Formats: sequence, C-alpha cells, structure tokens
Amino acid sequence: MLRFSSLGSGSKGNATLIECGKTRILVDCGFSLAETERRLHRLGCAPDSLSGILITHEHGDHANGVGRLSRRHKIPVWLTVGTYNVVKDKKFSHTHFINVNNGFEIADLQVSPYPVPHDAREPCQFVFSDGDKRLGLLTDVGSITPYMVDLLQKLDGLLLECNYDARMLATGPYPPKLKTRVGGNYGHLDNMQSTELLKRINLDGLQHLVGMHLSEKNNHPDHAQRALSDGLGCVPNEVTLATQDSGFDWRELR
Repeated sequence: MLRFSSLGSGSKGNATLIECGKTRILVDCGFSLAETERRLHRLGCAPDSLSGILITHEHGDHANGVGRLSRRHKIPVWLTVGTYNVVKDKKFSHTHFINVNNGFEIADLQVSPYPVPHDAREPCQFVFSDGDKRLGLLTDVGSITPYMVDLLQKLDGLLLECNYDARMLATGPYPPKLKTRVGGNYGHLDNMQSTELLKRINLDGLQHLVGMHLSEKNNHPDHAQRALSDGLGCVPNEVTLATQDSGFDWRELR
C-alpha cells in the first residue's frame, strides 16, 4: 500500500512524504532542521525512520534543509548530477545520483524520475509505485510536455502544481522580471495549465488529487480548487489543496 502526506507546500518551503511498506522517503526539504523535525513528528514520523531523501531541484524552498537533515540522521540522498553540482549544501550522509531516464528502487518503493522544464540545472519530478498503485508528483514546471502527459496516464494519485492565477500574477506585486520568470515556459504551472493537463490524462482510476505549491500572493484557494475540479469534472469541495503551514495529512492508495 502507498500512502503520502506533505509537511508543507509553497514558496516558503516544500517537503512530501511517501511511504510503502517499511520504506519511507522524503521528497525535498526546504525547511530548517528544527522545523522539519517538528513537522515530521506532527505526522507521526521520526526523522531517523526515513529511508532516503529525494531532491527535485536546487532551489532553496526545496533543498535548503536537506544537508542538515541528512547529516543529523544519517539519511542517504538521491539527486541528479546537475542538481548536485549547484546545490548549496551537498555534504550528505550518502549520495546517490539519479538518471532521469532510468527508474530505480529504494527498498519497497519503485521510483520513476522524469525531466521537467524549470529554471534549474537538472530538475526532475517522480512517479512512485508499490508495484500496483501509482502516485505522480508534478510541481515546479513551466510547461506541459508530451512526455509528461504520457508518463502521468492512469495514475491512482496525483500531486499537481497550481502555482498561480494568470490575472492575479499580471496585476500582483511581483516586479516585471519575476512575473516573466514565474509565468514563463521554465517557471510554474498556472491554474489553467493544470486544468489542461488533467483533461489530457486518463483519470479513470484516480483516488486522490491534491493541488500543490499555491502562491500566497498570486493565487487563491478558490481559484485553484475550481481549476482542478474543472479538470476532474467534479465539484470544487472534492479537491484537496496542500497548504504552506501544514501541508496535508496522510492519504492512502488502496
């Protein structure tokens, strides 16, 4: 059985827990060591129970806490060579390199990395499986590629970025250069792009959909929920959103 939860999701820090059998991994860690440990304990997870940490890319809200957590609790880290070359703190307990074209296993968990367009050195996202159910993770991506669409077919769970509302970004407080970066092909997914992706993949077996990485300044939960529900063909209150302060609690794929 696969289950998953989030310590928090947004521009101030990201971390996602994936568990399969006795295997428990953390995807990204953008929080301080003390804050990460506090949030892990809130989810009933001792830091030294982690089998590994995966890093999607080097940006601070995803990677700043990885080195300290890895060293303190002797947790191995998986990341691409490109990410390793530019991440600020790379003194990990043990390092494994990811080839984005090759799947790998961490004990009970099957991991399929895939490349994504984002303004980082060698970013990737993941599909996780226990050999039966499949959970997709897609955040920090500026545009939708045919390869991504193919890989995300027939998922049982999906954690999908809804970073910004295009109108709110255009009229919001960000300076022009940052608006261009966020809204560009190597930035983040807006609500309508997430709707479009959902309409292009087979959702017949989907048990859980969670909106991720909402901007606090350029989006509103109502907009994100409406976009995801439009893609699913359901009512907005059936869609879950991860928050910056508390992420979301454990969910299971059965």
